[in-house]
Amino acid sequence: MAIILPLFGKAPQFGSNCFIAPTATIVGDVVAGDDCSFWFNAVVRGDVHYIKMGNKVNVQDGAIIHCTYQKNPTNIGNNVSIGHNAIVHGCTVFDDVLIGMGAIVMDRCQVHSNSIIAAGAVVTEDTVVEAGCIYAGVPAKKIKEVSPEMIKGEINRIANSYVKYSSWFSEINAAK
Repeated sequence: MAIILPLFGKAPQFGSNCFIAPTATIVGDVVAGDDCSFWFNAVVRGDVHYIKMGNKVNVQDGAIIHCTYQKNPTNIGNNVSIGHNAIVHGCTVFDDVLIGMGAIVMDRCQVHSNSIIAAGAVVTEDTVVEAGCIYAGVPAKKIKEVSPEMIKGEINRIANSYVKYSSWFSEINAAK
């Protein structure tokens, strides 16, 4: 069963149609919108500051979302995919973003809309990721612009797929 814990009088809040895997951990001041999903071994810790997520955010297997004590909350927009084993820490991620597998987004970064953080990239503190761009490498740098086809074929496709995957588990649970 998932670990969902209140802390200091603040319990995680979820919109409608959210999926929380049995091994996910969600703690404290966390607010998630509709159609969000928290996959196996994902950890979302709103213990030292708040975490706010829009609609249709998927936090994939092993991903970690955290903040910096009393300094940097984490804000995540709508239609955001946070890849397997990614770390998103004390930053702002706007709408329609794909954060690749194993990527790290550090404190005070701003990841603007329609952008992609490549798998394994490290977005260092205070970086501003331009809207509509792909950032890759260590430290992450802009490598190219995101085409409209990539927005549809990657950013939107993955976010929509995770809403579909979530529905598989609600169908299995409904059959029990």
